[in-house]
Amino acid sequence: MRDAEEGPDGEASTRAEAFLEILGRVQPGDVEAELSACGIGPTVEVAEQVLRSRICYSRPKSAVRFFVWAERSMKLTSYAWNLLVDILGKAAMFEPMWDAVRSMMQEGPGLLTVATFASIFASYIAHGKLKDAIRAFDVMERHGVKPDAVALNSLLSAICRGEGLAQAAQDQFERTKATIAPDADTFAILLEAWEKEGNVQRAKSTFGEMVVRVGWDARNMPAYDSFLSTLVRGDHFDEALKFLHVMRTKGCLPGLKFFARAIDVAVRKRDYVNSIAIWQMMVSDASLIPNLAMYNAIIDLCCNTGNTDYAFRMLDEMPFNGIFADSATYNAILEGLIKHNKAREAEAFLVEMSKNEKLPSATNCAAAISMFSKEFNPSAAIDVWRCIVEHQITPADESARELIVGLLDFGRFSEVKKYTDEMFDMGIELPLSTIENMKHIFDKAGRRHTYDHIVTRLNRC
Repeated sequence: MRDAEEGPDGEASTRAEAFLEILGRVQPGDVEAELSACGIGPTVEVAEQVLRSRICYSRPKSAVRFFVWAERSMKLTSYAWNLLVDILGKAAMFEPMWDAVRSMMQEGPGLLTVATFASIFASYIAHGKLKDAIRAFDVMERHGVKPDAVALNSLLSAICRGEGLAQAAQDQFERTKATIAPDADTFAILLEAWEKEGNVQRAKSTFGEMVVRVGWDARNMPAYDSFLSTLVRGDHFDEALKFLHVMRTKGCLPGLKFFARAIDVAVRKRDYVNSIAIWQMMVSDASLIPNLAMYNAIIDLCCNTGNTDYAFRMLDEMPFNGIFADSATYNAILEGLIKHNKAREAEAFLVEMSKNEKLPSATNCAAAISMFSKEFNPSAAIDVWRCIVEHQITPADESARELIVGLLDFGRFSEVKKYTDEMFDMGIELPLSTIENMKHIFDKAGRRHTYDHIVTRLNRC
């Protein structure tokens, strides 16, 4: 991968690559001389390309030398200056960083912005210097930048990226909220921090203050998402549902993160009623598109509770949302059909699975063979066995046993002989109880010679 980012101007990229080759090759003290000797002049675009490269971030002293050299030829943009501040901050070169800030002030108004200080906050927090980040916020106005809600949010966001610093962010919020009016983003940042730390009580307090200060706003989805996710994560699922219904009446809903977590919890609790209610709210009210894991979870729950019709509707709607069922989806439905003894539907669904190249699981194969045998449909049971053999579905021992037991019950002795031969060739061992039952049935039917053949084959294995 090249360090100079490709832009619309190919010549600019070529120039940037030439400068980067020098920065990566020579010592910082020799950078300016090498750049001057190369015979290529900088442009604003090229300077920005070079400064945002990996080489400048890994060789900050060389980056400074390049910046000084380029600035002699032209007036660099606020973006270029901010890149220099970011490079120095990321390298923990805080004195040179502040020198750059003072130079920006001397250059005139407009260079120093909230974005400059957002970079400073992030660099201090990344190096474990929380107090310095807060001090930087406190001196913003002295540098001609008003500490407004955007600035506060930049500081809080940087603090909350640190480990275990949610309370520090809250303290800063409490310290400044009388002079800087928080906005919806302020509360979203704090709520995400409480979610990260799993602090339900602080999340409730912050959420309550948010509603009082900024009211209800459908655009504030991240805040609702974090708050409800915190409740669910903290095992306050019922309370989360109550808040969810209140939000719905206010025309405000969380995002997919919460819905995914809530559905997962409801499904694990086998709470069919709430699972479907949450699902309907998600797709109908919030117009969110579930992912495959969410579809599989709700389909599995529907099938386990016997509502296979709803599961089939979901299966049909998935492609319209750009989601394509996998083997887990199909096997959940097949398992539900078998569990609720829907033999005809299961037989048709197995055909559909085959057409869609989705294989039944080994467990479902055995259960399907058992069900078809009990429903007097040995042909369907044999079809399942053929699928096992053709696609080498393993383990096949339980399916083999179920097939032989069913065929014996139907008195289809020639097929018992045929399939036991096949099973022995596959290395499958039938249980002793099955062999003994076979002997009894064959003797009773006067087919001892068939049993002897099977035993001879068994002894060879």
